[in-house]
Amino acid sequence: MQADYSPAPDLLKERVIAVTGAGSGFGQAAAKAYAAHGATVILLGRTLSKLEETYDAIEAAGGAQPAIFPINLESLTEQEYYALSETIYKEFNRLDGLLHCAAQLALLSRIDDYDLETWNKVMQVNLTAPFMLTQVCLPLLKRADDASIIFTSDQVGRKGKAYWGAYGVSKFGVEGLMQILAEETENSPLRVNSIAPGAARTALRAWAYPGEDPQDRPLPEAFMRPFLYLMGPDSAGVTGQAFDAQAEKL
Repeated sequence: MQADYSPAPDLLKERVIAVTGAGSGFGQAAAKAYAAHGATVILLGRTLSKLEETYDAIEAAGGAQPAIFPINLESLTEQEYYALSETIYKEFNRLDGLLHCAAQLALLSRIDDYDLETWNKVMQVNLTAPFMLTQVCLPLLKRADDASIIFTSDQVGRKGKAYWGAYGVSKFGVEGLMQILAEETENSPLRVNSIAPGAARTALRAWAYPGEDPQDRPLPEAFMRPFLYLMGPDSAGVTGQAFDAQAEKL
């Protein structure tokens, strides 16, 4: 992506894009950004009231009417994943993009202090759920002329850092999943990439750094340029790449 990249206002016109974690943080910011550039956005998340806030913000800004699908990635069954993909097919008959933003941190701790239940819960939300949702959506994505999957990663998933435990390991897994899927689909129009955003004013960041003043961090909206670039046609042919997202002035 060029340093001066500027997405066209209609970059995502007539595209249908699903976003997990769309009720807050980077998921909410991306959902609003995609809608502002013409997409119909499928809002996926655990808390209905937060998804409704995103829905209302998109409608108030004049975006295409989004769709809300409340899902709990901690407990979603295989059958429910398939039911979700079937509903997307019935309602929209297409899917042009999938952004994975939902994430769980749980705790910062030494590896030798983890209990299995906590470890499995983080892996379920951060790694198994993106795998399953991607798998059930692949048939729809592969039908599109120009489709994109983006995994939201983290710097602690690219270089190990003490005490980040299950969260860090799950993000390493996300990077591996991205690379493997990118190679498996390299001869198709589908592209698969990851983005590691910088420190932003999110609930996950506040939980990990309780002593930090959230006002010292930029809003997730300031990081959206690579999220738009990789989801739109301007990134055609770019796949298997790990991108960083730095904040820009709003």
